[in-house]
Amino acid sequence: MHNNAKLSVNINKIATLRNSRGGNNPNVTQAAIDAQLFGADGITVHPRPDERHITYNDVRSIRPIITTEFNIEGNPTEQKFVDLVLETQPHQVTLVPDALGQLTSNHGWDTITHQSYLTGIIKLFKNAGIRVSIFVDPVAEMVSAAASTGTNRIELYTEAYASHFGTHQHAQTLQRYANAASLAQQLGMGVNAGHDLDRHNLKAFAKAIPFLSEVSIGHALICDALYLGLENSIQIYKRQLGDAS
Repeated sequence: MHNNAKLSVNINKIATLRNSRGGNNPNVTQAAIDAQLFGADGITVHPRPDERHITYNDVRSIRPIITTEFNIEGNPTEQKFVDLVLETQPHQVTLVPDALGQLTSNHGWDTITHQSYLTGIIKLFKNAGIRVSIFVDPVAEMVSAAASTGTNRIELYTEAYASHFGTHQHAQTLQRYANAASLAQQLGMGVNAGHDLDRHNLKAFAKAIPFLSEVSIGHALICDALYLGLENSIQIYKRQLGDAS
């Protein structure tokens, strides 16, 4: 089966670099334009309430230049976030259960406990014509409960895969993700993935899940870009996805 997984490049770290000096270098909007020119299938941003990297105004200025797909990640318990998504109308919103001030996302939704909350907020976004994906761990119960929220897709939180990559737990962990993805597909949901995926572990992951829709990658790709250049790094990651088919 051919793998047509799309690469959405998360540009948060470019904003982190800019913010460390103030000013507008590197220019985040220009980075989004260039990433698309260099082959990215989409741009991901994750504005946090403290705006420590991507700011709300960044999201507004990036939106008009998107020629591929725009994916906004964040915690919908922040009304400010919900308003921004409805205002900017991205192609996809990815709902992440981040705590305030959290360094990086570190778990998926408890789709059983938060079932009614998720159902309501997902309906709000879908009614606005926005595709919804929710962050989920590779646990059958959580995937099953995700299906009844009405979400279009799940995004498998891949930190466990990345941390076990190349260890004796690698095959067993990868199988957990493949099983969760298969279940999601059977239940009518698309499957995205993200978190700690890099140019070393991406191909094996994509090979195990041939119907993967999208991977969202930021930190590792931007780190690679420091050595290899942004265009080259995007092409390398695209090649990992292509080679998995």
